[in-house]
Amino acid sequence: MEEVVTNTKDMLNIVDFGTRGIINVIALLLLVSLIYYPKHKNKDFIFTFVIFNIINFMICYLLGSAKIKIGFAFGLFAIFSIIRYRTILVSIKDMGYFFICVALGMLNSLASVNDNFVTLITCNVVILVLTFSLERLDFLKNENSKDIVYDKINLIKPQLRTELLEDLSERTGLAIHRVDIVSIDYLKDVAAVKAYFYSTESDNVLQDSTDDKDD
Repeated sequence: MEEVVTNTKDMLNIVDFGTRGIINVIALLLLVSLIYYPKHKNKDFIFTFVIFNIINFMICYLLGSAKIKIGFAFGLFAIFSIIRYRTILVSIKDMGYFFICVALGMLNSLASVNDNFVTLITCNVVILVLTFSLERLDFLKNENSKDIVYDKINLIKPQLRTELLEDLSERTGLAIHRVDIVSIDYLKDVAAVKAYFYSTESDNVLQDSTDDKDD
């Protein structure tokens, strides 16, 4: 009798693991193939997203007992929060996708379902729909900037700011709406300016710290 009960529990565990795994993989594939890649076209990060999600899912499922689920999940989040790439500049949006993949693995492996996966599936759908919607918000624009070495220093005077903006916009082809004068070199008759313009794409990346640059 005990053997039958044990076999039944093992079978239920296998079914639970398999169902959670299928939900997780489907959500991950939808996130990567239909939301991330069509917009960013960066297959290198896809490898990282998939590996971290799958490994995180397995670790959480195998080690996440009922008594340590919450603390275990927060512990993993704390570990992943200090992970960063030291050799390349990573965009803020790519890091956002990374944490979504980690969160999906935790959600699908640790969430209590009570033999009903409807709530778990709904949570995955909400995350995917929200991510897709935010990714397609074209009416929100980013203020990006470019560093320019400018040769018409006669236009850097405050009273000629309108002429300066028009000249920079004509030369760069960008709708520049403001500039900052960084420095002026009167010997070479040039000025270093930072020009600001709006765009649907962001140039924001997570910069390396000074310590990393010195390594």
